[in-house]
Amino acid sequence: MSFDADLNACAALVERADPLRFRAAMAAPVAARRVLFPLYAFNVEVARAPWVTQEPMIAEMRLQWWRDVSEEIAEGRAVRRHEVATPLAQAITPQDAALLDELAAARRWDIYKDAFEDEAHFARYMDQTAGNLTWVAARSLGPADETTVRDAAYAAGVAAWLLAIPELEARGRVPLLDGTATGVAVLAREALGRLTKARQNRSRISRAARGALFHIGAAEAVLKQAIAQPVAVVDGALSDPLERDRMWLPLRALTGRW
Repeated sequence: MSFDADLNACAALVERADPLRFRAAMAAPVAARRVLFPLYAFNVEVARAPWVTQEPMIAEMRLQWWRDVSEEIAEGRAVRRHEVATPLAQAITPQDAALLDELAAARRWDIYKDAFEDEAHFARYMDQTAGNLTWVAARSLGPADETTVRDAAYAAGVAAWLLAIPELEARGRVPLLDGTATGVAVLAREALGRLTKARQNRSRISRAARGALFHIGAAEAVLKQAIAQPVAVVDGALSDPLERDRMWLPLRALTGRW
């Protein structure tokens, strides 16, 4: 089953910008990649939109472009020609597009330098970004329990966030409500707890849908290190999960035990 130019472009974009998800998608069946690569490419485009310029208005316009794409899909209108938007429209439903619009809207936080309002705001940001993306991916591939998917996605989202802390702070953002060692450990412990809970409910995710969760497994080591060595988060000394994941990903793909 070959890919067309658009799908190849999506795959190449994900490979460059999100190698963890790229490897996970490559471990999924080819048919699943037709869904995962456009979704992950959309996520890459939206995630980087706030950072390609220091002008908030231009960043807002870049995000709005992708929100407009989501709206076109959600309303069943003709979707503008684009190497990501075109295959995305073929891969998702109008209901999925509404969730992706919510994801793009949440990324407006990245444009500005305001801190999160409170714990609920941070949790909502994680759920609307990592949670919405993973839920759309999972339910597009097969039957899945939403709470289980979102618990797993939250854990992966927090792990990725902790890895990004030094860069976020260097760019003038306030990424943590409590940046103390205790606060970091508490956040990582909560995320690890949600990952454990999700894994206990793994049977609620169909085998077909598990391809959307293969990247989740890399979060465990990051979260455990953040709990044991919270100072490593601010120091940028967390271990890169990519190499560790290289060894375990084939096993997760074989067993479906993300």
